[in-house]
Amino acid sequence: MYYLAVEGKQKLSGSVTISGAKNAALPLLALTLLSKRKIKISNIPEVADVKTLLQLLANLGATYAFVQKNVVDVDATSVNSACANYDIVRKMRASILTLGPLLARFGHCEVSLPGGCAIGQRPIDLHLKALEQMGAEIEIKQGYVLAKAPKGLKGATIVFDKVTVTGSENIIMAAALAHGTTMLVNVAKEPEVVQLCEVLRDAGVTIEGVGSSKLIIEGSGGKLLNIPDFRVIPDRIEAGTYLCAGAITKSKITLKNVNPKHLEAVILKLKQMGFEIDETEESLTIHPNEKMIACDIETSEYPGFPTDLQAQFMALCTQAKGTSLIDERLFENRFMHVSELARMGANIKLKGHTATVEGKMKLNAADVMATDLRASSALILAALVAEGTTKIHRIYHLDRGYEDLEGKFSRLGANIERLEE
Repeated sequence: MYYLAVEGKQKLSGSVTISGAKNAALPLLALTLLSKRKIKISNIPEVADVKTLLQLLANLGATYAFVQKNVVDVDATSVNSACANYDIVRKMRASILTLGPLLARFGHCEVSLPGGCAIGQRPIDLHLKALEQMGAEIEIKQGYVLAKAPKGLKGATIVFDKVTVTGSENIIMAAALAHGTTMLVNVAKEPEVVQLCEVLRDAGVTIEGVGSSKLIIEGSGGKLLNIPDFRVIPDRIEAGTYLCAGAITKSKITLKNVNPKHLEAVILKLKQMGFEIDETEESLTIHPNEKMIACDIETSEYPGFPTDLQAQFMALCTQAKGTSLIDERLFENRFMHVSELARMGANIKLKGHTATVEGKMKLNAADVMATDLRASSALILAALVAEGTTKIHRIYHLDRGYEDLEGKFSRLGANIERLEE
């Protein structure tokens, strides 16, 4: 087991290159199950979740090889199993993304019920209901989803009861190989969902409404697709985390390989707090602000404020003048970092799904524990401005979604070190 030692009161400067988006890479890796050719994927983040899904693909019979840093060749044409077993799936919830492609390709599959971060209930009932509407027969048995559609999936009109990112992605992939036309209503509009649709469209699948809440997809009738090589979009959550790092340390830093359009809600919130941000097509520069002011945040589906940046902004708000209100609307357990921030001196009160953050508070170093992926990065941000050296334990959460985190922070001037317990 490892922990991070982070020395506080450090100024940052320079630039950081943002990695490919983990949340885009995972469905795109699952998409390789629908390809009739080997695919080269560039700008893929080398993080634990990506490695887990690659291992799952290998267990199914696919082969893969990193041909250079952040470039992987994946050949799923040799897949000969439709069983995603518990040993792999339990490590990462996104493994459920293999359900739609496996069922569409083979007409049957067995996929273990997923694991992942304990940030709240994220049931897969919306995935299963949609697949049943497409003609699948589904049974839950001994912790596995057993699905079959011996004559293939059929196009259908599906209305998601609520917005679901992985549910949208799963059914989009299933619809790409279905017989006939599928209409999906109340689809997630996240950039990661959009890229999945764009890659499918480049593979010859007719998809109308990309980027909107309604998609119309013409299936291939069970034929595998000629999916081209592609590049994973930049990680907007990693970018938001480094923007918060610049903001909380009152430092000027530049982010490279970033798409500012994917961060409009985040940039707007930082500007409301008093920060000046320069934008180009592929970069962002945040400038120091000595008079950061409090803000109110309500998380929502894209293009709203992302839940995956709620924890980081909570850390930032501890250093803002005034009282900030943070309303978490998507996950009921996503305030587990509050008690850890309180150990460092933060004054945060919880009532239901709302956190009240009092600023500006002096933070002190402490031993703290990462409880989930994004909470881990919030603790690093708090540690950067705390008095003393903070030790952050259980950092395996960080490795799931941040590539070379201590290397990138070190190059910006932070004193951060990975040590063994």
